[in-house]
Amino acid sequence: MPVPDYAEILADVEDLIRRFIKNPVTIEEDTELVNGLGLDSLLVMEVIQEVEDRFDIFFPLNTLAEIRTVKDFVLQIQREIGG
Repeated sequence: MPVPDYAEILADVEDLIRRFIKNPVTIEEDTELVNGLGLDSLLVMEVIQEVEDRFDIFFPLNTLAEIRTVKDFVLQIQREIGG
């Protein structure tokens, strides 16, 4: 199975996030997961769980504090899958 590129991961992350937000919003790379999308910490953890399942990866707890924006999230996924 080929490693997905940045654009593919971004599209998957946007789709996953949309399942957790109530209001229609534009999701950009610099959109903050909490402030920009209105996700609380529980929903962020649910999104992370979905991403871990989707990409068959595990986020080390010490990396979670570094994930603020959608771009941060996608880059961290790339690091974890080795892309």
